[in-house]
Amino acid sequence: MSNPEKDTAQSENRRKLEEFNSNGRRARRGKKDQSSDSDKRKDPKSWRARWEEAKKLAENAEKHSTKKPDGKDDKKKRPFRSIVSYIAVVLLIGTGIFWFFAPGGFSPIKTSEGIQILEKSEIVKERIQVTDGSQVVQVWLAKEFTPHDLEGKKGSPTKKVQFQFVSAQADKVEDLVSHAKAKNGYNSVVPQQSFLGSLLTLVLPLLILFGLLMWMLPKIQQGSMGAFGRVKKDGLEEDRPDVTFADVAGADEAVEELQEIEEFIDHPDKFRKMGAKIPRGVLLYGPPGTGKTLLAKAVAGEAGVPFFHISASEFVEMFVGVGASRVRDLFTKAKKLAPAIIFVDEIDAVGRNRGQGMGGGNDEREQTLNQLLVEMDGFDERANVIVIAATNRPDVLDPALLRPGRFDRQIAVDAPDLKGRSAILKVHAEGKPLADGIELESIARRTPGFAGAELANLLNEAALLATRREHEAIQEDDLDEAIDRVIAGPQRRTHVMNADEKRMTAYHEGGHAVAAAALNHTDPVTKVTILPRGRALGYTMVMPTEDKYSVSRNELLDQLVYAMGGRVAEEIVFHDPSTGASNDIQKATDIARKMVMEYGMSAKVGSVRLVPDESDPMTRLGGGGQREYSDDLARVIDDEVHQLLETAHQEAWTLMMENRHVLDALAAALLEKETILEKELAEIFTKIVKTPARQQWLSSPNRPVSDLPPVPLPVVAPNEAQASDDASESNGTSAEHDAPAGENHE
Repeated sequence: MSNPEKDTAQSENRRKLEEFNSNGRRARRGKKDQSSDSDKRKDPKSWRARWEEAKKLAENAEKHSTKKPDGKDDKKKRPFRSIVSYIAVVLLIGTGIFWFFAPGGFSPIKTSEGIQILEKSEIVKERIQVTDGSQVVQVWLAKEFTPHDLEGKKGSPTKKVQFQFVSAQADKVEDLVSHAKAKNGYNSVVPQQSFLGSLLTLVLPLLILFGLLMWMLPKIQQGSMGAFGRVKKDGLEEDRPDVTFADVAGADEAVEELQEIEEFIDHPDKFRKMGAKIPRGVLLYGPPGTGKTLLAKAVAGEAGVPFFHISASEFVEMFVGVGASRVRDLFTKAKKLAPAIIFVDEIDAVGRNRGQGMGGGNDEREQTLNQLLVEMDGFDERANVIVIAATNRPDVLDPALLRPGRFDRQIAVDAPDLKGRSAILKVHAEGKPLADGIELESIARRTPGFAGAELANLLNEAALLATRREHEAIQEDDLDEAIDRVIAGPQRRTHVMNADEKRMTAYHEGGHAVAAAALNHTDPVTKVTILPRGRALGYTMVMPTEDKYSVSRNELLDQLVYAMGGRVAEEIVFHDPSTGASNDIQKATDIARKMVMEYGMSAKVGSVRLVPDESDPMTRLGGGGQREYSDDLARVIDDEVHQLLETAHQEAWTLMMENRHVLDALAAALLEKETILEKELAEIFTKIVKTPARQQWLSSPNRPVSDLPPVPLPVVAPNEAQASDDASESNGTSAEHDAPAGENHE
C-alpha cells in the first residue's frame, strides 16, 4: 500500500528540483528578472550549495521511487488486484440488471397486514395486482399506510405495499382481491422475461467467460504454458552437495568405482592422454535403501561440481511431448554449467523396454526415452557432463539404454554384508549416546539383509524409545525393542489373548523353534515370543551365523519343514489346527513353486525356467503374463509342488513326535515368561533329537552317482586369514538369498 506522506514528500522534492532547474536555465540564458536577483542577494547560500541541496533532494526522491531506471514499475504485478477488479465489474453489472428489472417503490409488509388491507373497506385502494408464480400481491393505496414488523416496530409510511402468500392461502386471497373494490380494479400478471432480460441472461455468462480468457491470454503469451515443457524448478536448479565418500559406508566396491568417475571430472586430461574416454553414464542398481542417491551426491561433493537431481517420473506429464522437452531443457542447463552431474532417480519410470506399451501414456514415455537416448549420444566428448541413474529393476530397462556409450558402467549397490552393516551402524551412531557395553557388531549380526536406510531407521527407533523411557543413553533393551519393531512391528500391549489362544500360540511358535533346532541345515534360533506384535500373535527369530550368497536344496527343504512346524504342533497337540498357519503355508508354497519353476530342483520338470518374463507388460500389470508351457506340464508342476509340501509336512510330523518332550517344555516356558532368548533356548534344546540326513538327490535316476569327494579346502595361514578379513571388510556385496530373519504367526 502506498504511503500518502511519502508520496507528498517525493512530489515536493521533485517540485523543488524542477524549480531549481528552471531558475538555472533562465540564469544561463541571461534572462534573470529583478525578483530572482533580489532573492539570490537575500539568500546567503551560494549557487553551488543550492545545487548540492537540490541534488540530494533528487537522490532522495529517486531512492523512494518505485520506478526502475527504464521507467518500469519495480513492484511486482499483483494479479489479485486484477482479479478483484474483474469481479467488481461483474458484480456491478449484475446489480444494475437486478435493479433494472426489479419492481421499485413497493414496501414489503406482513401477510396479516396485507389481508387486513384487502378486508377493510375504509382503506381506499387505487388498484391491485397479483403476480402468478411468485405469489405476490401489490396494492396501490389512496392514503399512506404505516406497516409494522414482526416485533411491532413501525416502518416508513408508504402508498405502495406488497405481501406474499402461500399456496394454501391462494383461494382466500383470490376471494379478498375480487371483493376489495379497488377504484381501478385488479389485474393478474403472469411474469414473462423481456427480450432484453433474455438477451442479458444469455450474453452475460459469455461476457464473463470472454473476460476471463482475455485476462489469461497475456499470461499464456508470456510463456506460462511453456513452463509445462521445462523441468520443474527443483530439478533445474543445481545443487552443491556437501556429502563426500567419507559419509558412505558399507558399499566399498561401489565407492571404488565411483572414485574413478570423480577423477574423470577433476583431471580429464590425465585420462585423455592415455586415449581413454570419459564415461557418459553410470547406472546404480540395487534394492531400495542401499544408498544409491547418497553415492551420486558423494561423487558431486568430492568433485565440487553442480548436481542436478530429478526423478524420472517428473519427465512425464499429461501433455504429449512434455517429457522430451524437459529432457532437452535439463541437458541444456547442465552443459552450460559443465562439468556437472545429472542424477536421474528411478530411471525405470521412463527407461523400460520400448514397443510393449498399452496406450498413449506409453507413447509419451517412449518419446521421453528416445530423447534421453539422443541427448546421451549427442554429448560432446569434452562437455564433461556425466549422467548417473538409479533403479531397483535393471532387468526391465531398454537395451539401447544399457549399451556402451550411454551407461558405460553398471554398478551393483546391494545390501551390505556383516562388516558393511557394522560400518553403517558406526556412521549413524554418531551423535547418539550409547550405553557402555553395546557392541555394534552384535547388532549387525542380528540384522541380516538390512539395507543402510533400515539400519538408520533402527538406530532412530532406539533413540526414540530411549527418549520415551527417559534414559540418558541408548540401552541394550532399547536396541532389542527397536529390532523387533523393525522386523515384526510395534508391540500390541492392549491386545490380550485368552488362556486357550495363548497356549495354542505357545505351541505354534514352539513348533517352529523345535523344527529349526532338530533340522540339519537351518540357522540357530535366537528368540521366541508369544507377545502380539504388528499383525502377528507371536514370532520365532532365527539368525544366520554368516552372510550367504546362495542356498542349497537341502536348506530350502529345511525351510519348508520349518514353516510347517507350527501347523504340525497344533495338529499333534490340539487335533484342531487354527488359521494362524496361513502365512506359513503361503511362504512354504512360494518356496516350493520356485524350486520347481525357477531353480530346476524337480526331477520330473527338469532344469527349466517356467516363470513369466518380467519384461512382459501383462506381468508388470499383474495379469500373470503369457504361459509358455502346456496344461499337462502345469499339472506336473502342481503335483511336484504338492509333493514337496506333503513331504515337508511329514518330516515335520516325524521330528515333532520324536521331540514332544522338548515341545512341551518350550511351551511351558513361553506361557510362564512369554519371551525366551538364545541362552535359555540352548538349555531347553539340549535334549533335542536331530533328524537323519536325507538321501542324495538325483536330477535323473538314469545318471550315475559319483562317489568322489570334492577337493579339500586350502589351509589359510593366520597372517593370510587376517589379510582376507581386511579384504572382505571392503566387500560391499551381500547375500543374494539371506535366510529369513524371523517368522510371523498371524
